[in-house]
Amino acid sequence: MTMRITAPLGGAVTQAFDFWSGWFKNIGQFGFINIDLGRTEKPELERRILEEVGSYGRQIGRMSEALEVLIDQADLDRTKLSDGQIAALHEFKEMVDDVKLCKTRAA
Repeated sequence: MTMRITAPLGGAVTQAFDFWSGWFKNIGQFGFINIDLGRTEKPELERRILEEVGSYGRQIGRMSEALEVLIDQADLDRTKLSDGQIAALHEFKEMVDDVKLCKTRAA
């Protein structure tokens, strides 16, 4: 959830935070309302992985980096790939490059 607040003399301030998961994590079910932020057979294990290993974005980022290395190092005979397969490789590479650009801009 992103909240935009304009304070006197302060200009626009944007703050991103996960209001619902923190609130419901501490409160639990509230009345007849039960918000499920994801489906998993083992929610405590899922929470532990997110807290100890990394967010979904961090996990996907690491997998993307590793897959990029494998694609770059693979001796692919592109003549045996379909146009769709070649396009998928190019789209993946563009996505990884876009993520790197976002990280560079944020640094």
